[in-house]
Amino acid sequence: MIEKRHTVRKYLDKPLDMDLIGLLNDCIEQINKLYDLTFKLVTNNSDGLSSLARLMSNNSVQNYIILAGKDSSDLDEKIGYCGADLILYAQGLGLNTWWCGGMFNGKNALKHLDDKTVRVNGVIAIGYGKTQGVPHKSKRPDQISHYQGKAPDWFKSGIKALLLAPSALNRQPYIVDGVGNKVSFKVKNGAFSQVDLGIGKYFFELGADKSNFEWEDTL
Repeated sequence: MIEKRHTVRKYLDKPLDMDLIGLLNDCIEQINKLYDLTFKLVTNNSDGLSSLARLMSNNSVQNYIILAGKDSSDLDEKIGYCGADLILYAQGLGLNTWWCGGMFNGKNALKHLDDKTVRVNGVIAIGYGKTQGVPHKSKRPDQISHYQGKAPDWFKSGIKALLLAPSALNRQPYIVDGVGNKVSFKVKNGAFSQVDLGIGKYFFELGADKSNFEWEDTL
């Protein structure tokens, strides 16, 4: 599923199947309960996207997921981690997604939420893509990672998966170090860096299998 997922910015004029809406809402409800977040699927609307995002999509986006939660020191990392889970779940349902990065309208998105005190920090466009997208230009494993000694297969698999992850501004700002079964993970400072941290951790865990390693404190 990781290999099949690519960013898609243009969508068919086709409403989401009601069964898929139900599955997405169930998944979002579980995420919200488990991580104390306020994600929400908005259908037949694109007001949470910025004017630039709508222009880039030729006004073809009809649905999006609001990424929001109560403000806290780890909110952005949770948004990234759980948003990553959602885009892969959507891919498995035959849908396509676009993590809009900085191109969202938080004020408009907030109108769709009951709790107006939460912070919105992103939206994910979702629908039936006109194409399945194409792989993005990727860095090499040695540009983002280092393992002390001979890298085990699980570490290599984690890095491979990480390089297939979206990043909020498409910069792959990751720095991953491993020694034994300990892995430290950090991102270069910048806009949405903590969102990228969450996205990256999710993809690395998926590739490496969490049973093979332990996270060290982020440097």
